[in-house]
Amino acid sequence: MSAILLEGKSIAERLKAKIKAELEALKAKTGRTPKLVALQIGESASSAVYVKAQKKVADSLGIEYELRTVPDTISAGREAEELIKELNADDNITAIILQLPLPKGLDAKRLINLILPSKDAEGMTPENLGRIISGQYRVGPCTAMAVMELLESTKVDLYGKEAVLVGHSEIVGKPLAMMLLNKFVTTTVCHIATGERGILPEHVKRAEIMIAAVGRPEIIKGDWIKDKAIVIDVGINRVGDKIVGDVEFGTASQKASYITPVPGGVGPITTTILMRNTLELFKDSFKL
Repeated sequence: MSAILLEGKSIAERLKAKIKAELEALKAKTGRTPKLVALQIGESASSAVYVKAQKKVADSLGIEYELRTVPDTISAGREAEELIKELNADDNITAIILQLPLPKGLDAKRLINLILPSKDAEGMTPENLGRIISGQYRVGPCTAMAVMELLESTKVDLYGKEAVLVGHSEIVGKPLAMMLLNKFVTTTVCHIATGERGILPEHVKRAEIMIAAVGRPEIIKGDWIKDKAIVIDVGINRVGDKIVGDVEFGTASQKASYITPVPGGVGPITTTILMRNTLELFKDSFKL
């Protein structure tokens, strides 16, 4: 039996409707409009696509959106630092996002850490990541939170389930592991060393919830998937003229109970979560 597709578009639309309604009420109450500023250094084809999507969603929800750019020159890092400080000091700006990837030689972590936690649209500053550990967070990394929305949409009781998360990046894997633990999911995190030891398949085979966030095409083989598992594929990889995920979809979809398509699973929700984070920061600025 084929798995049920977890398509992100319908979840994103439901979230947008909720955000828009709450935002309109807050704008009427405060007389203010939240503003999200995206900072882009140099040029990147992937960033350009994401920026376009961000603006489109922001406009549809009534969030002011502005793109600030810094040319990729020898002084780009210093200019970006000064711009972040300027944005931090501007009371008219609600939230800031640093567009990744950065040009080679620039330290993304250093620049992200300069953003005030109260304006951190992606929840990537140490303070906001720390709040995830305690389970007391209002904002968090957008892709990790999108995965949680997908899991919750299944209506499956997560308590005590065994999850295997393949990938331990700071923007997806690590924060997502904490979010799962906050839901009392028994969570295993696999990474490059797991693969090098040759034990990745045995971990994946026992997962009731399998989440792949590696960025390597079809590294997770379909016959590794446990029967009736929930499979969330965060990976987006171009292979020739096709876009594929980190999971071998064809075989996996015959074994899983739920599975995300690639594209169309996690992606549509991620930008909406960014806007929800902006709304939460806007509320927090008014102590709401």
